[in-house]
Amino acid sequence: QVQLVESGGGLVQAGGSLRLSCAASGHFFSSYVMSWFRQAPGKEREFVAAISTDITGRDIMRYLDSVKGRFTISRDGAKAWVYLQMNSLKAEDTAVYYCAAARSIPLSWVEPSRIDYWGKGTLVTVSS
Repeated sequence: QVQLVESGGGLVQAGGSLRLSCAASGHFFSSYVMSWFRQAPGKEREFVAAISTDITGRDIMRYLDSVKGRFTISRDGAKAWVYLQMNSLKAEDTAVYYCAAARSIPLSWVEPSRIDYWGKGTLVTVSS
């Protein structure tokens, strides 16, 4: 089993920044693809960002189009910590943000149905 615990959510004004953190523990492997999803009230859970490692050991990332240039996913600590730096936040970014882990899959395959482990989520509220 893998445990994922998110932190860093809160209330922020539009244009502000937040940094979400996710701590992974348990039977966790650095080869896992780590990602962030979000779910706004009344909407389906959607992909936000994912990070994996290519065969050279370099991190590669993928983003939802609407957050490109504003959000940055990263990880460290033997890959056991994952972060989501969110800048220039907008009201439409308001949602519960979930950390997620998937056993080795192509970055382009990351979607809710392919996730093996989920965190419990952290609420981000952006006031306009």
